[in-house]
Amino acid sequence: MPSVTTVPGRWPLIGHSITLLRSPVEFLASLPASGDVVRVFLGPLPVYLVTTPELAQQLLTSDKFDKGIVFDKMRPLFGNGLATSNGAFNQRQRRMVLPAFSRARVATYAENVITTLATELRDSWHDGQRLEFDALMQDFVMTVAGRTLFSAELGQEVLAEIRRSIPIMLKHVLVRAFSPSFVEKLPLRANREFDAAAARLREAIPAVVVGARKQGADHGDLLSALLAARDGDTGEAMTDEQVHDEVVTILTTGAETTAVALAWFFHEVGTRPAVRRRFHAEVDAVLGGRPATFADVAKLEHTGRIINEVLRRTPPIILMRRAREDVEIGGVLVRKGSEIAVSQHTLHRDPRWFPDPDGFDPDRWEPSRAASLPKGAFIPFGGGARFCPGHFLAHTEIAIAAATIATRWDLVPVAGQRVYAQVKATMQPNRLPMTAVSRKPSA
Repeated sequence: MPSVTTVPGRWPLIGHSITLLRSPVEFLASLPASGDVVRVFLGPLPVYLVTTPELAQQLLTSDKFDKGIVFDKMRPLFGNGLATSNGAFNQRQRRMVLPAFSRARVATYAENVITTLATELRDSWHDGQRLEFDALMQDFVMTVAGRTLFSAELGQEVLAEIRRSIPIMLKHVLVRAFSPSFVEKLPLRANREFDAAAARLREAIPAVVVGARKQGADHGDLLSALLAARDGDTGEAMTDEQVHDEVVTILTTGAETTAVALAWFFHEVGTRPAVRRRFHAEVDAVLGGRPATFADVAKLEHTGRIINEVLRRTPPIILMRRAREDVEIGGVLVRKGSEIAVSQHTLHRDPRWFPDPDGFDPDRWEPSRAASLPKGAFIPFGGGARFCPGHFLAHTEIAIAAATIATRWDLVPVAGQRVYAQVKATMQPNRLPMTAVSRKPSA
């Protein structure tokens, strides 16, 4: 079998970690030049990476791989939820969690929470106001997540802790995951902040779970759906601990992706006049100045294409897996227990699948063009049996929030502010100040 190329730039002890954290887009985009399967080092740990859609699809759909080391390190935070569990237990949990993200449930979340909060946010600004937009989007999405998960009667006391603790954990999660194990035990400020935030959250949520189970009512929230879920084979419900772990997983993974996508959405629209004009024209034609609802999302076609292009350019950084047995992939023998990964950035920036990959072209998602993409080329929410169950909710929330805001505001980037992606759990903007300029829907 062919040998595997180690990507250039490896340092003693730290491997490629510093390069990956400092220049992630450039580093990940360079991987295909070294082969379809390459090797990088996270500290001293060797990790195989696949760089083609075909191999990404194989990796994400095969039952020969479990979650990898990144998820091992996240288990103290996530517990044994969908993000960290494997095997039959993961499949059982997935079957029980999926109904909480059904189309009917998402419509309820949109009606009860998303449109209301997006409208309140839109109506809270004044003409010419400078907004720290990335922080605003994170706060907005955290509030949506909290109210979607917990009914107002049960969850008000825990919302403040969610909004306090989740951003702290997301700030440190990727460095913690990619660092050698001994680093997380050092008395560093980042470790103390992460551990304290995780402990506070794990203390705050159980009381809400217990209270909701005692009430036994369906409040139309995610928590009610999780508590009502039953195993199709045994009829058993999730334990309080299992519900807790899924709640933390949903809060931490879903909210981050959505907040970052919303922030980048308005940055990309705000810096591209042609895209902005088409976006505003569609919003005006569909909404006529009113807030967006669930029923409007399907009509906001160009808005959906902007969302896909944002997700293509700024996805989560990497998906890790571990070989359950010796397995051949791309002609390379990967031994049992080896770490193997796929980078969404590598695939999403490959000119073979996305011409002008550094450009911003929503029209590449016009149906006839998008249909030509090979499976595995666009995977912002993963793929296969571990495809993110919250993908439809995330798209719905982004579309409703973006369109509702645009009915009243043109968000203009502040001149002189350099905006760039920085590596955290996803590709967050370093800082995104914007000015709210009043606009009226066109006739």
